[in-house]
Amino acid sequence: MPQNFLKNKVLFALGVTALLSKIAQLQMFAANKFPITPEQHYILSVLSENGELYQRQICEIAYKDRPNITRLINILEKKGLVKRVPDIHKRKVYKIIITEEGRKLHSEIKQYMIALRDEVVKDIKTEDMENCLNVMLQMIDNLEPIAKIQI
Repeated sequence: MPQNFLKNKVLFALGVTALLSKIAQLQMFAANKFPITPEQHYILSVLSENGELYQRQICEIAYKDRPNITRLINILEKKGLVKRVPDIHKRKVYKIIITEEGRKLHSEIKQYMIALRDEVVKDIKTEDMENCLNVMLQMIDNLEPIAKIQI
């Protein structure tokens, strides 16, 4: 295929892939009657993998602005899945931690997310997946200076 054809289609293909992925996750969450959304589960995943974090750190990892992260944390806190803990070194600053209930729910949902991922990448060679990931990481590096997120 000519290089220009690929350049013209890559962002479209990424957009469609992201949209279909989001729809599949939403449908899977609804079918299993999970009490949170995929977006809220992602925050639990970030906390589960990284331990206690400041809200700003969650914003940076999740590529989301502060109002969105505040909204997600508030919802998760009301459900008892995360809590804000005062930082012992800074006044009026809180770290966000995942609760035991949050860990249990994250673990349950993670199994379904892994199954969905496995379905999405079936019949794709490991080498092709590695190449795809490397290309997408390079695209992220290229986009970060252009796309500014207010954190």
